[in-house]
Amino acid sequence: MPAIALLAAVVAVTVEQLVQWKYGPMGIIGLLLLTVGVKAKNPTVSSIGAVVLALMMTGPAI
Repeated sequence: MPAIALLAAVVAVTVEQLVQWKYGPMGIIGLLLLTVGVKAKNPTVSSIGAVVLALMMTGPAI
């Protein structure tokens, strides 16, 4: 069981770092809102997080 928890933590931290590296603080905020909304089973917060992440990923091309 501890190996599964450790693996889950490593994956979570890796995803968080990749989002922060690519999208900055707004990406982390979107990921946090999405995660909290899913965990709390709150569709409003989850939807806001998903929208923030979608806007960050489809932002204006430079």
